[in-house]
Amino acid sequence: MPIHRPTFSRCSDMKQIPKPNYQLELDKTLQKLTQENKRPRLLLHACCAPCSSYVLEYLTAYFDITVFFYNPNISPEKEYQHRVSEIKRLIAEMCPDVHFIEGQYEPEKFYTMSKGLENEPERGARCLKCYRMRLEESAQAAQDGNFDYFTTTLSISPQKDSMILNQIGREVSEQYHIPYLYSDFKKKGGYKRSIALSAQFHLYRQNFCGCIYSKMQSETHRKP
Repeated sequence: MPIHRPTFSRCSDMKQIPKPNYQLELDKTLQKLTQENKRPRLLLHACCAPCSSYVLEYLTAYFDITVFFYNPNISPEKEYQHRVSEIKRLIAEMCPDVHFIEGQYEPEKFYTMSKGLENEPERGARCLKCYRMRLEESAQAAQDGNFDYFTTTLSISPQKDSMILNQIGREVSEQYHIPYLYSDFKKKGGYKRSIALSAQFHLYRQNFCGCIYSKMQSETHRKP
């Protein structure tokens, strides 16, 4: 059952409150599904193949999964197409029973959304709006497809705050009336396992989140 959480207006507000254990919440959900002998349909928003690898390995035991690739933040288009091809290859090689849906590639929507936030640091206001944009599109797709749950692979990254992602997921869930699967996929060694699976399947591991602004920041940090 989704639990009520306060709405935060700033990241600093969230840091003042003890962080919930989203892995524990996920464990409870999976245990309940197992006890009830249920196998729901899950729409899994995927940001890239490496992040999806562990999540797919983990959740395919409990859900019938459809991967939804909606990431208009990724640029240039060549980079976007490379990531699409990698996640399709991963699914074909690792879990061929998983379905795949590619959302529209609409970078103009991302640039409109991020106007005025170009110089925000990673994990700042631009990223929060980007998370919400992608989760809203995922919830809409889950609603249209009559899925039982939706969630995202984003929480597996050490650079992503699971509390923020799950808070946005809860709000979007209430907006679209689709249950959000709470998670923190970096727990239980999830991130390390994704690295191992990336090596096993020879996945392309990008060195920036996806947008041109994160790429510029990444290149700045790599300069000697």
